[in-house]
Amino acid sequence: MTDPRTPEPTDEPVSTPAPEPVAPTVSAAAPSSTASVSPLPSGWERETLEKLAFASLREQQAARRWRNVIRLAWLVLLSVSAWMLFSRAAPVTDKSTPHTAVVEIKGEIAAGADASAEFVVAAMRSAFEDDGAQAVVLLINSPGGSPVQAGIINDEIRRLKAKHSKPVYVVVEESCASAAYYIAAAADRIFVDKASIVGSIGVLMDGFGFTGLM
Repeated sequence: MTDPRTPEPTDEPVSTPAPEPVAPTVSAAAPSSTASVSPLPSGWERETLEKLAFASLREQQAARRWRNVIRLAWLVLLSVSAWMLFSRAAPVTDKSTPHTAVVEIKGEIAAGADASAEFVVAAMRSAFEDDGAQAVVLLINSPGGSPVQAGIINDEIRRLKAKHSKPVYVVVEESCASAAYYIAAAADRIFVDKASIVGSIGVLMDGFGFTGLM
């Protein structure tokens, strides 16, 4: 027998009511009435300024050192360049090596000038006394000048030739006239260009005479 109060089973699904949502509870902490602030150490302004000052000083010292290094490098470079320039411009001649000594006579032949007897004679003595010099060349480019100065040079050339037994050659550039040719006459040979002005030893004076009218 079945109990009439017991419901009969059926194939229909049974709906179960969903639980009601529960609102989450958030507990907020009450803000503190006073915030904790750590006090700054005493004298921090001075320490900061000192650090900045020392940093700036170190930068200035580093910049000064670099400037000094750059200046020193430029000085060394200029010194080396000058040394190379002068060493090429003025090569050193070994006196023991056979060579030809050259004495220049340029410009007016006069006392106190570059072509004076004082300077030319000193240069010729140095050339003749050079053991490596096989001959002496007088490079002349002069229109002339003092016959007294030229005579002193001429006599010294002849004396040095006899003493050292070295030949003397004259090479003329533009001109070798008057007193300059007087000097060249003491050489063994004279070499000139076809356009060089050579010769004219002596003095020519023109004037008017009135002795016949007196």
